[in-house]
Amino acid sequence: MSKRDRVDAVPGGAKRRTPRPRKGSSPAPRFAKPLTTASVIGWTALSALVPGAAHLRAGRRRTGLIMIGAYAAVLLGALAFGLTRNLSDVTGLAEDGAMMTVIVIASACALAWFAVIAVSYVALGPNRLNQQGQVVTGIVVGVLCVAVMSPFALTANYVLAGRNAVNAIFPSHPDPENPVQIKNPEDPWDGKTRVNFLLVGGDAAGNRVGVRTDSMTVASVDTRTGNTVLFSLPRNLQHVRFPPSSPLHKHFPNGYMAELPNGGLLNEVWQYANDNPQLMGGKNRGPRALMDAIGYTLNLRIDYYALINMYGFAALVDAIGGLKIRVEEDVKWGGHFGTAGTIKAGYRKLSGEQALWYGRSRVNSDDFSRMGRQRCVIGAFAQQATPGVILTNFTKIAGAAKRLAQTNIPRPLVAPLADLALKVKDAKITSLQFVPPDFYSGRPDWVKIRAAAKKAIADSDRSGRQAQTANVTASPGSPGSPTATPSRTRTQAQGGTPTETPTRNSQRGGAKSLTELCGL
Repeated sequence: MSKRDRVDAVPGGAKRRTPRPRKGSSPAPRFAKPLTTASVIGWTALSALVPGAAHLRAGRRRTGLIMIGAYAAVLLGALAFGLTRNLSDVTGLAEDGAMMTVIVIASACALAWFAVIAVSYVALGPNRLNQQGQVVTGIVVGVLCVAVMSPFALTANYVLAGRNAVNAIFPSHPDPENPVQIKNPEDPWDGKTRVNFLLVGGDAAGNRVGVRTDSMTVASVDTRTGNTVLFSLPRNLQHVRFPPSSPLHKHFPNGYMAELPNGGLLNEVWQYANDNPQLMGGKNRGPRALMDAIGYTLNLRIDYYALINMYGFAALVDAIGGLKIRVEEDVKWGGHFGTAGTIKAGYRKLSGEQALWYGRSRVNSDDFSRMGRQRCVIGAFAQQATPGVILTNFTKIAGAAKRLAQTNIPRPLVAPLADLALKVKDAKITSLQFVPPDFYSGRPDWVKIRAAAKKAIADSDRSGRQAQTANVTASPGSPGSPTATPSRTRTQAQGGTPTETPTRNSQRGGAKSLTELCGL
């Protein structure tokens, strides 16, 4: 018998020769103790956390150490990448290419972890178990495979939903009348210190033809600090003017006077332009006509617009779990008589339907009081839609957003817009409404409106400069923060005595912090 052979005794006195491994050959894996059903499941589960652990237990040390080393290198790389990034870098994921990269990486990680679990299970040799043990371990390991793939699949699903929402809302082709080319990624706003967005609340109910713009607010945002001024214009503002560059200027040289004697309201401009493409020089020019009219009224260039469907907004509020709002007085809602219910005064958490009616209810109210409530709803949403809330409810929010908006903001500006939104959340937001007794919609004083808008922006800029000088961000509603207070003279450009608003307007004065006005 060769010295390399080992003689083992077997029952009956016979001897069995077991060849010993030669030098340089890999010994067959040997276990300290026989593996049981529980140990196979345990070591396979451990491999889901530390890939290679099962291979070490199975005696395949080289493979196990390679897997552990590769896993440690990936973890260290991910940690280093995370430590070198801040919150503003996350907004870069809003770009289409970045979202596709995340989807591919998440899918690859899901498949890789599935493979790790499978090979770890096979390495432990489950065929050594009895039939019952093989069945039990197979079922448990299958469930484990699904469990380890789920986080990656969920991530891919979230990002895919976000990508679909972005592609559905933001046009891939820029507005031909407002083309956007990002020449310098460090300055996507092309040197502008302020960008002006027209936010339109559209009421396209099934019993109406076209879109009725019930809520119109201009958000003038400082691109450096995020300080924002909200200008709220009443839907019944009459006889707005158009700039000489607008096709409607020639048709209405003395202001918009369609459907007189009771017409000529601001909320009719959008639909009028859509209904008269021969005047506008093309179809679907309602947004451009309204941007021209409001921009000329405030003496601002309106860069972009976003039409927000009222009922889509209700779904969005439900998606983030409702809005907490301070209700000044009881508001009846539902229909013309408030038969659906009453939103009681005090701090309330409103559902999407309640938040919608809180901003729209006309029961014992008028347009100007509605405008005050609407700006509080906007402010509450901007404050409470935090990154944590958005991530927690991302799929719901993405689904609601696709039914929510129409805009001319091009896709290349989505990531810069997300950066700007982060600045706005921590900046000072003030609001100015053009309502009685300071402003009258029936006989507007255009010079006074422009002067008030100019002062509100100047005060917002001054607040931003003071904050930068102190190396802090101006907090909403901080004591001593300057606010615009336009003149209260009642000289009218067209003469005559204006008619008072039917109900007392509680939002008097100039631009004020939303924290002060709404108790956010």
